Amino acid sequence: MPAAPTSPPVGRGRALVTGATSGIGAAFARRFAADGRHLVLVARDERRLAETAAELSRRHGVSVSTLTADLSTDDGCQTVERQFTDPAEPIELLVNNAGISLARSFLKSTAEDEARLLRLNVHAVMRLTHAALPTMTERRSGAVINVSSVAGFGAVMPGSTYSASKAWVTNFSESVGQATRRYGVRVMVLCPGYVRTEFHQRAGINTSKMPDWLWLSADSVVAEALRDLGKGKLLSVPDWKYKAAVFGLRHAPRGLLRTVSGDTRGRIGRDER
Repeated sequence: MPAAPTSPPVGRGRALVTGATSGIGAAFARRFAADGRHLVLVARDERRLAETAAELSRRHGVSVSTLTADLSTDDGCQTVERQFTDPAEPIELLVNNAGISLARSFLKSTAEDEARLLRLNVHAVMRLTHAALPTMTERRSGAVINVSSVAGFGAVMPGSTYSASKAWVTNFSESVGQATRRYGVRVMVLCPGYVRTEFHQRAGINTSKMPDWLWLSADSVVAEALRDLGKGKLLSVPDWKYKAAVFGLRHAPRGLLRTVSGDTRGRIGRDER
């Protein structure tokens, strides 16, 4: 297989990160601030946003703006979309990280909760990517990182629509990334496995029996993602064990995947936030 092309470095404009107060989103914000990049941070918790912004600005001397927005709503998406229309302060990097899992089967869920999951995990990713790309392609500079999951590669969470939503994010990002390459703009999907964040606790997912070796740190996930972005990759899967898992999920017979996923009850692959 030929090596992935090396892309030119992304410009020094601002980075916008959703779900920026914890987990992978917070790790991206820390890394960008340490690199001297000015930030726009998006989350629902106004207090935590203010605390995060003040700490990053104090520690790294960068400008940090905050937007309190619920991206599962039209108003929340519109609030963030307006950030991409300012020519004086362009957004050079977008990280779509905000997302949720319901931690229960579709059979035991409600239509309202399922709609909220789709609006945050799918609809918001589509809208913000769509809002960011016109100015990026016009400038022929910029990048979008959409945070997905190894769960999107196979039936590893029986009955859960979380995996389905992440399969969409992965497919969408790889497709759009191929279309934007000719304009010098990168769209990459980041597919981690288990990452030590608040995500599982907030979703009510019991991870007490998960072995330590399966877990990744958010900072290491971000570091590998940015290395892959610099190489021009469309897909980033951090850590060798999850690379091997994704290879298996992509190439194993579907019947075998259904059998394994039924036995493990979704113990392979959950990540972020």
